[in-house]
Amino acid sequence: MKKELKDTIVVELGQKLKEYPHFYLVDTAGLNAEQTSNLRRKCFKNEIKMVVVKNTLLHKAFEASEIDFSPLYDSLKGNTAVMFTQSANVPAKLLKEYKKDGIPALKAAYAEEGFFVGADKLEELVSIKSKNELIADVVALLQSPVKNVVSGLNAGGKIHGLLDAIKNN
Repeated sequence: MKKELKDTIVVELGQKLKEYPHFYLVDTAGLNAEQTSNLRRKCFKNEIKMVVVKNTLLHKAFEASEIDFSPLYDSLKGNTAVMFTQSANVPAKLLKEYKKDGIPALKAAYAEEGFFVGADKLEELVSIKSKNELIADVVALLQSPVKNVVSGLNAGGKIHGLLDAIKNN
């Protein structure tokens, strides 16, 4: 591979590191062509950009980045595919489907500005809530007391019943 091409790839990887706030390093060794194609299709459906890269080029992109990715350097061995995503837990949920086969295996991840190194971190990554999930939880919590007051008013109960409903919440 020519040096110019390598430099271009490093720059493109650097742009993806800036564009996507979360990424996963995955070992895809052992997947045949059909399985790889299926994985790519699932990634596309889930808005995950999957790129197979040379470890040395990814290492150079990490070094050129403003973020210190040194905790991930030891994970750059063997076959590496990078899954870039806007939502921290989507690739983890996808990888969990494959967990019984062990392929593809999670090497490491950078999600929610934190480092997750090792396949044993998959469950932690699955449990991370996306921004939309957190907003939905907050809205549900805020609506709960209001719903109780409204239902108390609609029940036609007396002031005493309404005050009891407020007191219980």
